[in-house]
Amino acid sequence: MASQTPDKRAQDLIGEGDKLFGDRLTLMSLWQEIAYNTYLERADFTLQRIMGNTLGENLMTSYPLIARRELANTLGTMLRPKETEWFFAETTRMDRIDTAGKKWLERATRTQRRALYDRESLFVKACKEGDHDFAAFGQAALYVSLNRDHDALLFRTFHLRDVAWSEDEETRITRIHRKGKMTAQAMVRKWRDTVSPEVKSIADKEPLSEIEYRHVVVPAEDYEGGRRFRRKWMSIYIACEGEKVLEETNVRSPGYVIPRWQTVSGSQYAYSPATVCGLPDMRLIQAMTLTLLEAGERFTNPPMIAVQEAIRSDIAVYAGGITWVDSAYDERLGEVLRPLTQDKGGMPIGRDMRNDVKEAIAECFFLNKLQMPEIGGGPQMTAFEVGQRVQEYIRQALPIFEPMEQEYNGGLCDASFDILLHEGAFGPVNEIPRSIMGADIRFRFESPLTEIIDSQKGARLATAKQLLATVVDVDPTAVYVLDWQAAFRDALEGNRTPEAWFHDPKIAAKLAAAHAQAAQQAQQLQDLQAGSNIAKNLGAAAPGLSQLGATMPTPQQAA
Repeated sequence: MASQTPDKRAQDLIGEGDKLFGDRLTLMSLWQEIAYNTYLERADFTLQRIMGNTLGENLMTSYPLIARRELANTLGTMLRPKETEWFFAETTRMDRIDTAGKKWLERATRTQRRALYDRESLFVKACKEGDHDFAAFGQAALYVSLNRDHDALLFRTFHLRDVAWSEDEETRITRIHRKGKMTAQAMVRKWRDTVSPEVKSIADKEPLSEIEYRHVVVPAEDYEGGRRFRRKWMSIYIACEGEKVLEETNVRSPGYVIPRWQTVSGSQYAYSPATVCGLPDMRLIQAMTLTLLEAGERFTNPPMIAVQEAIRSDIAVYAGGITWVDSAYDERLGEVLRPLTQDKGGMPIGRDMRNDVKEAIAECFFLNKLQMPEIGGGPQMTAFEVGQRVQEYIRQALPIFEPMEQEYNGGLCDASFDILLHEGAFGPVNEIPRSIMGADIRFRFESPLTEIIDSQKGARLATAKQLLATVVDVDPTAVYVLDWQAAFRDALEGNRTPEAWFHDPKIAAKLAAAHAQAAQQAQQLQDLQAGSNIAKNLGAAAPGLSQLGATMPTPQQAA
């Protein structure tokens, strides 16, 4: 069977990908070393791990693995706490969004959350894998798309070994290449019309044989000589067997979400400050643990000194063992078999040094900064001291989580929102409020850290009220310094009060005016009632006054 002529586009893209993969060979060695020490399940960057091989044969202690695990789990619980609503759809100018638009954003957020946590989406699984890659290597490669039946989102995390990318002049990731394998049967089912006859033949004979392919995402303006496309990106699938394009699609977004932790100029790949900082200590603690284990083994099974010609058998130092000695040996010359005297004074020092290294590793993985400080001290601790401790925690934790929220959560939410919007998950386009149409959708994220920060708005409002109470008796006009309605609304929003609970500002103003009018009418009615009572009392008192006037003497009579 004659093979098809290779596609020039496929050849060019495969060549471009080979260069990207080739340029980072030394980085793969670093990732392999990091995986050996912190993430054994991913230690297959430069070698092929066979299923069933024993993991951790090169390690003497599991503490670096535990530190990486704790950091990754903390990132997941801090960035995406499942028990709370951790993201909210907003716009860059929420001050221009009316109440109808805010309510639509709330409904869209609830719909998107249900889509993310749908059992078919595999969102939790993909994020768990991505968190551990992010903690160990400083980046992760996730992909968001619709599933095969187009009835749910699908989240996947790919091995960093199989994904390479490049940046543009603005340091944005633009060209992404991914290596993959697919069974011949699945490839024919997915691309029946474009797959090569060779692959069809393999699918007939060995349907489970794996065929290599490439997935490439590039800017549409850079594809096919700058030909104009409707959408911004081109997604191309290429069969390495025969170098043939299987599918090319003009798409709105690349689908890949590649959060990067700490980047350095001159490289498109990031680093994990935890593992880069802790790698020397991780190597050191393995050597120290081995030394301590060997020393402990010497104390429990010490080396022996034996008289050469007096021992008649192998030395048996195990329980119940017998060592035969020449009967003619004179014990007065010394014990025929005795343990070698050793100094145990170095063991405590070795343990202390090892504990110091463990503390250094914990600090490298931020484990000492990701826990809320103890708010103790009892009644002796003032509110100011509690606030200072909270502020210290925020200063330490915010630099860690702030970039992750935008790169990691922001990328996942943007990609999934775009898919759901254009698939009609949020309802017909003509039902979107006018204030939302054309707006730039962004996401605000909720975490234990941001909850602490935003909850301080309520505390500030209470402080402002206390300050007002101290000056209002001196200057009654001080109450007009602040817009108390705006301050109260801002404090409620900081407390994550649902938008559905808020009145539209115009409706709130009308209700306030109606309340003021009702209060004024009630005051007028009260004044009229008071006047009526006075008149009634005066009328009732008139006869008595007349009689009193008749009995009282006149000035002339009194004179």
